[in-house]
Order: sequence, then structure tokens, then C-alpha cells
Amino acid sequence: MNTKPFTSGLSDNAVTITRVADRQWHALDDDLVVGRGHADHRPDGRLFVSIDAWHDAAFDRLAEAMLAELPAPLYTVVDEADVELTAGWRRAGFTVRRREWEYVVPTDPRVTGLEAVLPPSGVTIVPAGQADESLLRAVDRAIRDEVEATVGWQSMPAEVIPRPAGDTIVDPSKYAVAAAPDHYLGLIRVVPVKRPRIGLVAVRAGEQRRGIARALLAHALGTLHRSGFAAAGTEVHESNQAASALFEGIGARPMSSNLELVR
Repeated sequence: MNTKPFTSGLSDNAVTITRVADRQWHALDDDLVVGRGHADHRPDGRLFVSIDAWHDAAFDRLAEAMLAELPAPLYTVVDEADVELTAGWRRAGFTVRRREWEYVVPTDPRVTGLEAVLPPSGVTIVPAGQADESLLRAVDRAIRDEVEATVGWQSMPAEVIPRPAGDTIVDPSKYAVAAAPDHYLGLIRVVPVKRPRIGLVAVRAGEQRRGIARALLAHALGTLHRSGFAAAGTEVHESNQAASALFEGIGARPMSSNLELVR
């Protein structure tokens, strides 16, 4: 623990910054905590920072202290509607790396228009929890390699779920898949939280434009609807026009946007 305070500025009431634990800082004003900073590694190895402060002075001094101790590059995520927080990170030298739209997706097939959607000939949908794990991992790896070789995996929704190093399938039971007789063609991951989240829907490059993604969505959203969920959430990178068209085509609407900033 660092007991030596980091004091910034010449004010008589200078905010004092103290590192209280590994990658955790407090901003103190006359012994009152007026801000907290935290840094944490995401599953992909990148270091993300966050600050919750009462006022700009505390934010700026927390950022100054944290940036002095942490290795670059550093990342953070903010709600684009939070103008003050975004401005704070910009003052600290952060710039926009990516924007993700947060969509609300209806589940009722009468609303989505997916009621009669079936997978193409020769393709079956294997429900979540029933996929062969080795085939699931194989199609996940193949899709990731294909995406990385073209638009880059950064065009996919940011992944925040903790997972062992090198393991891209966090929980096989969360995935439904589109299956050919001896291999898988695509997958969808749904995490059933308070509002279920569609974390990923992807299809092998050579199998796209056959309606497989729509069939996966029809299955997953229909399952959620029968379980009593009226809507699900998902994130789409602003550059991924195909994904935006897919979701907007079934009645999904963007409700907010998040910015990923980098320094």
C-alpha cells in the first residue's frame, strides 16, 4: 500500500490522492473521500481504468496520479450521454477508439417477423446447453480467425466476461449453434441476466447470406419470449453495418451509445 500522498495543485484545499490498494486510489479532501479510481485488466489483456469523483478537481487529480503509475496504453468506457465524464477523460489525454450502439431487441416473433423463419436446408439449430463442446470451440476459433483476417476482431462487441487466458468460450451452456452434419456453421451467445444480453451472433464466412444468422436469432429470441422476457439487449460496433441492418430489420432500436477511449 502506498502511504505517500500524491498532491496536485497549489490550492489551500488541495485534493490528496492516495493509492489504497493494488490499482485502487482514493481522492481525499480534509479526510473526506471525494473520488475513487480503479484499474483492471479485461479478458483480452487490456488495462481499463475508471474514476468516480464528486467534482472535476478530484477527477483530474485522480487521473493524473493513476496515469503516472500505470503503463500505457490505457482504456476506459463511458456512456456517450455522460458529457462531463467524457470531457474529464479527454482532459486526461484520452481519445475515442470506438463507439458501440446499445440496442433493445424485441423477442415477440410477431414483432420481429421471425415467427416463420427456419434454418436453410441441411442446417439444424442446436439449443443452448446441447452443443458439442469441441465443435463449438472449433467454429468459435474459425470465426475469430476469419474476422481478424478481414475487419479485425475490434469490430465485434467488446468482451467483458472474465475467462481463463486463451479461452474464448466462457460458458459453453450459453451458446446455441447452427449445425451441419459434421461441423458447426455459426453460433449465438445469450447471457440470461436481468435483461438478457445477446453477446455474439456470428456465422462462418463461407456460410453467410444463407439466413443462418436470422435463424439463430429466431431460435434465441423465441426461447427468451417463451421464458417471459419481452426484450433483450445487444451492442453493435458503429462500423458494423451488416449487424446493424440485421438487428434493425427485426425491430431492434438503438437506445444509447458507449464510447471506448484510449490513451
